[in-house]
Amino acid sequence: MNFHVAFNAWFWNRPDTGSGQYLRGLVNGLWVAEPDIRLTLVAPEGWQLDAPPGVGIERARLRGTGHLGKLLFEQQDFPAIAARIGADLAHTPYWGSPLACPIPIVVTIHDLIPLLLPAYRGGVPARLYTALVAASARGASAVLTDSEHSRRDIVKHLKLPDDLVYAIPLACGERYRPEPDKAQDEAVRQKYDLPPEYVLYLGGSDVRKNVDTLIKAYTHVKGSDVPLVLAGHQPAHITPRFIDVPRIIDQMGMGDVVRMIGPVDEADKPSLYRMAKCFVFPSRYEGFGLPVLEAMACGTPVVAADASSLPEIVGDAGFLVEPDDARKLAGAILSILVEDDLPQDLSRKAVERAAQFREKRTTHETLAVYQKVLTAGT
Repeated sequence: MNFHVAFNAWFWNRPDTGSGQYLRGLVNGLWVAEPDIRLTLVAPEGWQLDAPPGVGIERARLRGTGHLGKLLFEQQDFPAIAARIGADLAHTPYWGSPLACPIPIVVTIHDLIPLLLPAYRGGVPARLYTALVAASARGASAVLTDSEHSRRDIVKHLKLPDDLVYAIPLACGERYRPEPDKAQDEAVRQKYDLPPEYVLYLGGSDVRKNVDTLIKAYTHVKGSDVPLVLAGHQPAHITPRFIDVPRIIDQMGMGDVVRMIGPVDEADKPSLYRMAKCFVFPSRYEGFGLPVLEAMACGTPVVAADASSLPEIVGDAGFLVEPDDARKLAGAILSILVEDDLPQDLSRKAVERAAQFREKRTTHETLAVYQKVLTAGT
């Protein structure tokens, strides 16, 4: 294969976001799998990009600050530069593709959260932006998404042809594996002051993540003497979009059982997963749910919500529970903590299941869509 793909690299330097992780994984996967394909990242001036050797970098001068600068970059600068450098295809790896593009455009829509969940719609500018990018998706040559659940949502709510939208599951890197790294694991334990045994949640505290139900469930688990560790960013201000986790912990009298360790460095996540007795992810809505896959790849037994895309990841390799049933959530956690053979069985199944979601699969299925788009245009 010999063609040229230009990527909107706005999120390249944000590996702490799903869009940043996705872009990095895809570009690195393509760079390894198909060295004959020319890849170029298009980013604003001044941004230092640690791109793989041979991956091109093109710069755009931002013509505004904040949301305006981002909007002009997405709608005007990126498509113009992609065409100017002779790219055969432009790929926007998040929901922000241009309304018009001189060359075929592929957009990845990870989820429709800003459209479907009222708490995430924001004010008038945010709603106008959502309307703009929804309209732009209808002009794309192909739309990629992370799960069949999201694919159905996109077809239904954006009113796109069924054969225009492709579900290509995400993958986690090879560093997520069950084999312990004793030195690294112990360093991570000391860094975050982790107890010898713990149950883990890693994610945000926005309302869809359902952390309040998890804390409520843990009132039934606290007698196990295994604490609940909550990892992830906390908001600077509490709004209707976020729950006040410290207040809920205090109200439920769980301060001696629930520990908040804050943000976790990306390099530390495999150890954090591996050392946990189980990983709990009760989110009501996910475009994919990468933390669940990461935990499974590390051999950690998983309890997840039986909602949105999560059953596609977990399959029969973990517990799936109604997201608002705190008692059943507690029961699943307790089963893992007290039943002798269950953790080993779930760990084995989790690793086997996670092996179906590898970067090679994501790369090759994305390449197939690129080829289909380019063939259709000839």
